[in-house]
Amino acid sequence: MSTSRTVADSSPIPSRRPRRVTPGRLFDDIATYTALLAVSAVFVFPALWLVLASLSKTGDLFSFRGFFPSAYSIDTFRDLFTNDVNGLYPYGKWFINTLYVAGVSSVLGTLLVILTGYVMSRFQFKGRDAIKKATLLLGIFPGFMGMTAIFIIVAQLGLLNRLEALILLYAGTAPLGYLVQKGYFDSVPGSIHEAAKMDGASQLTIFIRVTLPLSKPMIVYTALTTFAWPWSDCLLPQLLLKNREVWTVAVGLYNMPDQQFARFAAGSVFIAVPIVILYFCLVKYIVSGLTAGAVKE
Repeated sequence: MSTSRTVADSSPIPSRRPRRVTPGRLFDDIATYTALLAVSAVFVFPALWLVLASLSKTGDLFSFRGFFPSAYSIDTFRDLFTNDVNGLYPYGKWFINTLYVAGVSSVLGTLLVILTGYVMSRFQFKGRDAIKKATLLLGIFPGFMGMTAIFIIVAQLGLLNRLEALILLYAGTAPLGYLVQKGYFDSVPGSIHEAAKMDGASQLTIFIRVTLPLSKPMIVYTALTTFAWPWSDCLLPQLLLKNREVWTVAVGLYNMPDQQFARFAAGSVFIAVPIVILYFCLVKYIVSGLTAGAVKE
C-alpha cells in the first residue's frame, strides 16, 4: 500500500499546453484590446476633463484654452465650503440637505421595498397577480409624466419647499421596483421557512431572524440604489424646491452660471466621491444581490 501510494504521489502532473499563437488569434487580441482602450478613453475623458475644470483658476468657462483651463488652482475646492458668494451658492447647506434626503429616503425606501418583495414572494393572496401586472404596466411610463399631478398634490398638502416632501415621494415610490427583491426571495429555499414554522416561529420571526440574515447582499444592493437616486436627482427637487436654502446639490449645481463653472465642476466632483466610494466598497454585495435576484431557482 505504501509503495503504491508513493508511486502515485510521485507521478508527474500533466502541464497545460501553451496556447498556440496564430496570426488570426493575434489580430483578434489586438483588435479587442484596442477597442476596449478606445471605449475606456471615451468614458474616462469626460471625468478627467471635469476634474481639471474644477481646478480652473479663473473659474469662468469662457477662459478655457480649448478643452482645458489656462491656469490651475485648488482654491475652488476651498471656496466651495468657505465662500458662498453672499449666500448665492451655499454648497455646504445644499450638501447637508442632499445627505438628509438621500439618507432618510434610503432607510425608509429599503424597508418598504424589502417588505414588498418578501410579501409578493412568500404569500398568496387575492389580487397578487393584478398587482404584478400593474407594476409592470406602470414601469412603461416615464416618471416625468406625473410631475404636474405631483406638484398639485404637494402644493395642496402644504409641502412645497419642504425636504420631507422629497423623502415621502422617494420612499413611497421605491416599492414599485420590488421585482428584483422578489426574485431574490424566490431563490431562498422554502424548506427553511417550513422548518422555522414547525419550530413555532411566527411570520414576523421568520422574516427578521431567518430571511433578513440570508438577504444581506440584497439589502445592501437595495439600500445603495435607493440612496443613489435622490443623491443625484435634479428633476423632482427642481420642481418642488423654490427656496435656495432648501435646494439639494443637484439643483444648486444646475442653476450655477457659466462664470461659476469651476465651482460647478468642483461641486460635481465632490458630490460624486461618496457614491463612488460606496460602490467600490460594496460592489461584492451589489453583484451578488443583483444576480441572485435576476434568476428564480
